[in-house]
Amino acid sequence: VTGPAFEPSLTALAIAAYVAALVRTAAGGGNAVTVAKVVVFVVLIAVGVVVLVAGPTGEAVRRLSPFAPTGPIGVLQAMGYTFIALQGFDLIAAVGGEVRDAPRTVPRAMYLSLGLALAIYLPLLFLMATVGAPESGIRVLAADNPEGLMAAGANRIMGPAGYWLVIGAGVLSMLSALNANVMGASRVAFAMARDRTLPRRFGALHSSRGTPVAAVVATGVVVLVLALALGDVSAAGAASSLIFLISFAIVHWAAILADRRSGESGRRTLPIVGAVACLALAAFQGYVVPAAGAIVSIWLGIGGVVYFTLLAPGARLADVGAEARDPDLARLRGRSPLVLVPIANPSSAASLVEVAASLRTPGVGRVLLLSVIRPDSADAERPDAARRHGEALLAEALRVTVRQRVPAETLFTISDDVWREIARVARGHRCETVLLGLPDLSNPAVEGRLETLMTGLDADVVIVRAPHRWEIAEAERILVPVGGQRGHSVVRARLLASLSRSHARELTYLGAVTPGTPRRQRREVESAIRRLAADEAHGPHRVIVDEAEAPREAILRRAEEADVIIMGLSREADRRALFGDIVRSVAAESAVPVVLIGARARPSTIEALRPSVPWRRIGLPGTVPQE
Repeated sequence: VTGPAFEPSLTALAIAAYVAALVRTAAGGGNAVTVAKVVVFVVLIAVGVVVLVAGPTGEAVRRLSPFAPTGPIGVLQAMGYTFIALQGFDLIAAVGGEVRDAPRTVPRAMYLSLGLALAIYLPLLFLMATVGAPESGIRVLAADNPEGLMAAGANRIMGPAGYWLVIGAGVLSMLSALNANVMGASRVAFAMARDRTLPRRFGALHSSRGTPVAAVVATGVVVLVLALALGDVSAAGAASSLIFLISFAIVHWAAILADRRSGESGRRTLPIVGAVACLALAAFQGYVVPAAGAIVSIWLGIGGVVYFTLLAPGARLADVGAEARDPDLARLRGRSPLVLVPIANPSSAASLVEVAASLRTPGVGRVLLLSVIRPDSADAERPDAARRHGEALLAEALRVTVRQRVPAETLFTISDDVWREIARVARGHRCETVLLGLPDLSNPAVEGRLETLMTGLDADVVIVRAPHRWEIAEAERILVPVGGQRGHSVVRARLLASLSRSHARELTYLGAVTPGTPRRQRREVESAIRRLAADEAHGPHRVIVDEAEAPREAILRRAEEADVIIMGLSREADRRALFGDIVRSVAAESAVPVVLIGARARPSTIEALRPSVPWRRIGLPGTVPQE
């Protein structure tokens, strides 16, 4: 019965049983095992106290000498090994999304569970080190039988009954810890999948049971592989403690940043002490147990490679969308993004400010209305006319900002070169987004200046072509033509998430293939667009792939069912025109408003690692790839 395959088989069976239980129910279970374990510990403590009181006075305490024989270094090393024994209370927060009144219940559960654990473990350990230790002391017993230390101590207190009680309690402790860790880790994986830091399939819930089946199964597989692969139990325990120490240090640092950026003060002492203590203990643990340091380094290295090669783009989009929907995230990160709105025509001011209100992050985002006045010394009346024109522009824009309750700053500048002045102000104020009205594209000089402006800005650019006083907040049906590329994904995800703050919109992602495109290639195009939409939309959406001789035909056909079209522009002026044939045609012929987005050039190679399906690849003849 106790052959070489017994322990691995028992381990696999226990993990499989808990994975099956967690797949079937979201509650997790495990209460009976926990209660039974606590009952065993209470019995041991009660009997140990009786033996302690009935024994010779001072004899039990004498066995504690010498206390900490290896000094502070030994205490620190023991802390590194035993840290995981008092770990687990953080798992309560991992299931916070499934708890009623979580802000009140989760902290109380943490404090109560920690207090109860200490109330049980500390007396039990004291009794094992005194009445449960031999005449030579617990140090000798630990050296002779480290794995059976508790069982041997219980045997000295209660005889064989105590020995088997400890064995039973150890099995129950292992099972309850396994249940808690599999459940907590699966919920963490589920949350990470929702944030795109793990594959999105781990964030799916079972249709009838409501459990994250993929996350639970994947967690069970990882636990099983680690349990069977790591033969050195002490090194595995030390590595686990090291990972928790690093993660707790990161949590302390996040608490410090959140506290500082929220404007609060006087609550940073405990997080600072905690972060320093966790980092110091982690460094010491990695030094004294090299195997643990090696395991953690390899594990974190694998995670880093997987993240940066496969998951980073989706995670970035999820983060951008989350920040646009939840203004507190931007505030806690210390961000105050600025939207620059150059106003040149009073009739277009209302529409531009409406779009700026949607792009602005509520609470922390700012809007800067810019009016550039051109001086003309040859005409004495011209300066007054320019001033009145600028006042009319900003008065109209300010009326909209008051109606929309959008705090806006105003700026008048004087310059002979409007485009250069816009670029100067954008750079000087470190704008995140520059919002423009669509100029007359029939004038090559205007288009050239706009291309120069966009390629020189370190900011996202949004260009709006819409009727006077058009309100983007009223656009319910949004058409998003894409070619599968991700160059504009960040700004598009931010815009779509901003529009969805109040309520969900009807999003349609549109792709196009030429008639006669092979079915396999069409499925490839649709799959690429679905992945793109899943990363950007963060809500209900549909994907359509139409057949058309040219993309503009598909876009204009579907535009009849939309309230606004959101398209991408090129920022690579050295390779192709800013306004390609597709954008020109749609902007000129579409009867619905058009919003064009141009993402800033981000110096990252991660985006290039994602698969893309440009228009040219899917067989459309002679067109410029656009989004």
